[in-house]
Amino acid sequence: MKTNDQSSRRRFLKAGGIFIAASGISAAANLFGKEEEKKENEVSPPEDLMREHGVLKRILLIYGEAIRRIDSKEDLPPEPLADSAKIIRDFIEDYHEKLEENFLFPRFKEANKLVDLVDVLLQQHQAGRRLTDITMHLATNQALKNADDRRKLVDSMRQFIRMYNPHEAREDTILCPAFRGIVSAHEFDSLGEDFEKKEDELFGEDGFFKVVDRVAEIEKRLGIYDLAQFTPKT
Repeated sequence: MKTNDQSSRRRFLKAGGIFIAASGISAAANLFGKEEEKKENEVSPPEDLMREHGVLKRILLIYGEAIRRIDSKEDLPPEPLADSAKIIRDFIEDYHEKLEENFLFPRFKEANKLVDLVDVLLQQHQAGRRLTDITMHLATNQALKNADDRRKLVDSMRQFIRMYNPHEAREDTILCPAFRGIVSAHEFDSLGEDFEKKEDELFGEDGFFKVVDRVAEIEKRLGIYDLAQFTPKT
C-alpha cells in the first residue's frame, strides 16, 4: 500500500513538474511573442521623420489650394488656413524639426558627414518659422479682405512651398537613409523609442494619426480630400 502511495505521489509530482514546465514555456513564448509584436510595431527614427514629412507635404498642398483660390478670387475661409499653419507650427516646427535639430543634425556634425547639407537644412528651418509667423498672422478674415495683406500671405505660402518641397526631398533621400550608418544599433533603437515618447507626450497616444486626421478634415473643408480628383482625365 505504501509503495502504491509513493508511486502515486511520484506520478503526481512528475505530472505537476511537466505542467509547470509547460506553463513556463508557454509564458515565455507568450512574452517573446509580445516582444516580437512590439518590435514589429516600432517605428525607426528615419521612418518616423519621413512619415511626418507626409503631413508636411499635405499641408503644402493645402497652401497651394489657398493660393489658387486667392489668385482666382474664389472664396477662402481663413479657418482652414489658420489651422494648417498651426499644425505646421506645433507639429512640424516645434516637434518634428526639433527632433532633427536636437538628435540628427548634431550626430551628423560629430561624424563629419553631410555637414553642408545639415547647415542648409537648419537655415531653412529658421526661415520656415519666419514664414509661418507671417502666414499665421495673416490667416484672418480682415487680412483676406485687404489686397496688400493677401499679397503678403500668398508670398509667404509660395516661399514656404518652394523651400520645403526640395527640403523634405533631400531629407528623405539623403539625410534619413544615411542616419543608420552613423549611430550604433542600440542608439538607433533607443532614439526610436525616445521619438515615440516625445510624440505621445506632446500629442497624446497615437499622436501622429490624430494630426493626420486633423489634416484630412482641413482637406475635406477645402474640397481637396478625394484623391481621385487629381487623376488626369485622359
